Amino acid sequence: MDSRTVNLKSKLEVYKAMTDGGNIADCPVRDVIQGLNGKWSSLLTAALAEQPYRFGELRRLVPDISQRMLTQTLYDLQRDGYVRREVFPTKPPSVEYSLTDLGRSMFDALQYLLQWAENNHDAVRGARTAFDSTQA
Repeated sequence: MDSRTVNLKSKLEVYKAMTDGGNIADCPVRDVIQGLNGKWSSLLTAALAEQPYRFGELRRLVPDISQRMLTQTLYDLQRDGYVRREVFPTKPPSVEYSLTDLGRSMFDALQYLLQWAENNHDAVRGARTAFDSTQA
């Protein structure tokens, strides 16, 4: 077996033991990853990895995100400790978002997946097309 292979059965047993036989929904990997799998989370994290942005700048950077979704996604990323929200005492008050140390450490890992997705986008789309043609 490849040393990089994860033995899921063993991990699930460890998670159950950690939670005294509790629900597998308490799995730490699932708990952490679920906050990153939203439609906008990785895109906003990638933007904030470049530099801090104000809300309006993020809205213009990602024009197809609604104001409500941008607000909710930033809130969720902030809640998980990846994003810092800083309010400046201007009139009107301005707000800037940036990655925390935890957010930067998470992005260090995430950027490999993002690069893989970019490199393999055509192959994945081709596989989908081939699969869909066999299902028709």
